Amino acid sequence: MQRRQLLQATGLSLVSTFSLAQDKYPNPSKTILWICPYAAGGNADSRSRQVAKAMGTILGQPIIIDNKAGAGGNIGTEAIARGKPDGYTLGMGNFAPLAVNQALFKKLNFDPLNDLTPICLIERGPLILMVRNDSPYKTVKDLVAAAKASPGKLSYGSGGIGGSHHLSGALFEHAAGIDMIHAPYKSGSAAATDLMGGQVHMMFEQMYAAMPSIQGGRMRALAITSKKRSPLLPSLPTMAEQGFPEVEVLNWQGLIGPKGMAPELVKQLNTVCNQALQTAEVKEKILSQGNEVGGGTPEQFAALIKAEAPRWAKVVRDAKIDPE
Repeated sequence: MQRRQLLQATGLSLVSTFSLAQDKYPNPSKTILWICPYAAGGNADSRSRQVAKAMGTILGQPIIIDNKAGAGGNIGTEAIARGKPDGYTLGMGNFAPLAVNQALFKKLNFDPLNDLTPICLIERGPLILMVRNDSPYKTVKDLVAAAKASPGKLSYGSGGIGGSHHLSGALFEHAAGIDMIHAPYKSGSAAATDLMGGQVHMMFEQMYAAMPSIQGGRMRALAITSKKRSPLLPSLPTMAEQGFPEVEVLNWQGLIGPKGMAPELVKQLNTVCNQALQTAEVKEKILSQGNEVGGGTPEQFAALIKAEAPRWAKVVRDAKIDPE
């Protein structure tokens, strides 16, 4: 009898051990997919590849990037939301689809706050208000004075309706009490090209994209949208220093997954992502572009998304941007 009980207990132990081995993440027989909701070549794509590579090294298993661009990031984000919550469908969660697009689109096929699992903030990046180097505007106050003197005459470029370029400009208009023309382009680089060509008067550009033209003397930086000055441009004042503390904008992105992921799995992926962000290659790349390295807990990332959504919904309403 004792022998039979011993064998039964041993059998159960073996089954449990086998089950645990099968459930261990990541399973080498499964592919980990990282969906990027933007096209190859942009910042979201390059950062996805850098962080995924570092995380894959730590996990001992490569992570494959799948670009699903379109609809302001909605197509790729929806694909993440529709994935299985087993850790093999992950993706880049961005400022626009997570905090802005609910106010910009009449219908989303996912709920940013309820259909996704925030895992880890990856980075936050400021924008720079810039004009052509030969522009008559030397300060933000010069710009505001000119806009007030000629309502509806000055224009600002953006990479499209509802992006951080556009919303920064709309926020600035509201804060300064001015009326400008919004000129949306297919991309931020196209808008910057026309700014250099004189077709628009100003632009809020991502710092990483603005730096080469500023350092090359083609653009003049007037202010930065972060709370503090950047160590890369220590002489550049903040928008708050120029009298507009409301115009604090950080374009952020982080690792997300589908809803329903096990807390232990979320914790594991959060730990690995935090480790990846501290690797020399990833950390130095983020900092070299003037961005802040993210990190922190899933709860902190979730709190950021929750706080940002109503803020930008108000900006959309104040600017009277019609939902698409």
